[in-house]
Amino acid sequence: MLPAIPPFLVGVITAPVAKRVAKPLVRGVIKTSVGLTLEVRRAVIEAGEEIQALTAEAATEKLASSARTRGVGSTVR
Repeated sequence: MLPAIPPFLVGVITAPVAKRVAKPLVRGVIKTSVGLTLEVRRAVIEAGEEIQALTAEAATEKLASSARTRGVGSTVR
């Protein structure tokens, strides 16, 4: 039973030290992950807006092209 006492004492001594070190470390990891999440969300929103703008531009060009083609086809006949 005596060999079990030293590891227990080591655990009792190191636990508070580990807690002091781990808490700020975990807090930093959480802050960083929240910051990254917000940045990724912002980037996704911006990318979606760009895609919508490009889609609208392409649709406008296609409609204008169709209107010109219909106008030319009706005058040729």
